[in-house]
Amino acid sequence: MNLLFICSRNQWRSPTAEKIFNVFPHYAKSAGTSSSARIKATEKLIVWADLVFVMEKKHRNILHEKFNLPLADKKIIVLGIPDNYQYMDEELVEMLEVLVNPYLLP
Repeated sequence: MNLLFICSRNQWRSPTAEKIFNVFPHYAKSAGTSSSARIKATEKLIVWADLVFVMEKKHRNILHEKFNLPLADKKIIVLGIPDNYQYMDEELVEMLEVLVNPYLLP
């Protein structure tokens, strides 16, 4: 299953999610919605993903504005994780595991 994690600048939250969930049988990538994002969200990434996880509602809204057609058949999960964490912050990792794992169960 291909998992795409989206935050604003692709600096802390989504790269952390990519790191912890990029384990077989899942493949994870991350991107950001901001023009200053390290890796920017693209139509190609949206098409690649089986599940799209966004950190905040604003990320979902931005994705719909930019990629409405490719998102038509995609499930977008809003995790509700604010931009209060550094990369691999222990609390962030725990929150991601609790919120994402239910979507990965067979």
